Amino acid sequence: ALAWLVPRLRGPRATEPPRATGWLERVLGAAVVLYAVQAVYSSDTGKAVEQVAFFYVPFLLLFVLLRELDWTPRLIARCFAVLVALALVLVGIGFVEYQQRTLLLNPKVIASNQVESYFRVNSLFFDPNVYGRFLALVMLAVAAVLVWSATRRTVVLAAVALAVLWAGLLLTLSQSSFAALLAGLVVLAALRWRARRSLAIAAAVVAVGAAVVVAFPDAVRLDLSSSESINRATSGRFDLMEGGIELAAERPVVGQGSGAFSKEYRRRESASSERAVSASHTIPITVAAEQGVVGLAVYLALLALALARLLRGAGGSPARRSPLVAEAAPAWLTPARAAIAAAFVALVVHTWLYAAFLEDPLSWTLLGVGTALARPPE
Repeated sequence: ALAWLVPRLRGPRATEPPRATGWLERVLGAAVVLYAVQAVYSSDTGKAVEQVAFFYVPFLLLFVLLRELDWTPRLIARCFAVLVALALVLVGIGFVEYQQRTLLLNPKVIASNQVESYFRVNSLFFDPNVYGRFLALVMLAVAAVLVWSATRRTVVLAAVALAVLWAGLLLTLSQSSFAALLAGLVVLAALRWRARRSLAIAAAVVAVGAAVVVAFPDAVRLDLSSSESINRATSGRFDLMEGGIELAAERPVVGQGSGAFSKEYRRRESASSERAVSASHTIPITVAAEQGVVGLAVYLALLALALARLLRGAGGSPARRSPLVAEAAPAWLTPARAAIAAAFVALVVHTWLYAAFLEDPLSWTLLGVGTALARPPE
């Protein structure tokens, strides 16, 4: 509301043409409407109503407000500074939690830390994985400033901030956040330098990691031939994924209904309330189980349109841009767009390993700001 109100309090402004509505906006609206419609036959209508009322509709309005703002260099810099400062404060709280071996929130994580050989922190977040996701996205923004900066002072400050944030991320022990960060860094490298070379290096790293897992399963405590070993290594997510696939196979076209995964999973697996889950920890499987092929098609279309909008024209260096593009686009725009594109890719990867895509305000924020910055310069 403040994002909409503050510019209008500055006095009358010249009449501006309405922002063009593209396919991304249409599919986002369709996703919200479809989720609401499929709540009609859900076995957990209350959950679906909560999702729509507290997440989808407010965040859709957030997207609209952010895409209407004029994102100036000063506004971008202020938001970046607030974001980094907030992340550093949260990391400091995480350091205190680790030093005192006590958590402020989430009894489940507190109980887990008492029986495990490791200690995970979540700062002021309820979930260490969501905390790790936030830190990973902030680190990508700082990394974008680092690789596009031409001043030594900025490089040094960015490197120090990255070191502190990396230490905070390590204490989360969030494997999904580590994977998200790596994916975002690959995107940043591809946008900053040669995309083909960056992707080749990333593929080589993945191949080496896979070879280590296959050749030395005992060393990494992961036996790919054992479903029990995979499930233990993924903190029980393999069973959730299997259950989600089976639920999707029961009603492949329209799914079990919005928000019904938890209840239907407990019904099918005869699981107790202690094993209650809200999702399969893999968003495509959750969408397929709850919304069927129809919802999965909308989800894939949304990803394709979002990536096309955020990645098209982003990245590059002054030496690689044509004189016309370099003259039209200000210097600050390239790292800003690259950071948003990398952060969105990282967030999507995180949702494939954890949960919460359209339920996360960061998804809508990145799309809204990214859409505003992707508009051709006047």
